[in-house]
Amino acid sequence: MSFHLAQINIGRLVAPLDDPGIADFVAALEPINALADRAPGFVWRLQSASGNATDIPYCDDLTVNVNMSVWESVEALRDYAYGSKHMEFFRERARWFEKMEKPSYCLWWVPIGHRPTVAEGRDRLTHYQEHGATPYSFWFSQRFPMPVEIGVSA
Repeated sequence: MSFHLAQINIGRLVAPLDDPGIADFVAALEPINALADRAPGFVWRLQSASGNATDIPYCDDLTVNVNMSVWESVEALRDYAYGSKHMEFFRERARWFEKMEKPSYCLWWVPIGHRPTVAEGRDRLTHYQEHGATPYSFWFSQRFPMPVEIGVSA
């Protein structure tokens, strides 16, 4: 069985989505998501009927936004996140999101065709926050190779 790479990142907004201070973030959602959808190696992203995930709860705190996606490889995600127009958007994150005390992102391997749930992403992120990088959840700076078989880390 082969695998793809899943990612989750969360952020607590500094204001509600309808606040003028968040307007640039809201306006950029559609074009940045469209950029991801067209990116080489993109497979899937979490979204509701709205076309984004801003109305999908991560936890009881509704100011926390969740973003999840699946990519063909670490390199495909890295190229999109850090080598495209997304990086300009990413550099502005402090305008819209509070600085979090714990890591707010992680990566993990999923079997091809699997679409992770928010609960699964939350579990992987909690593991990363508590244990650091392991084959179960990791980050670009300390990667783990694709599993050889399903039970290894997927």
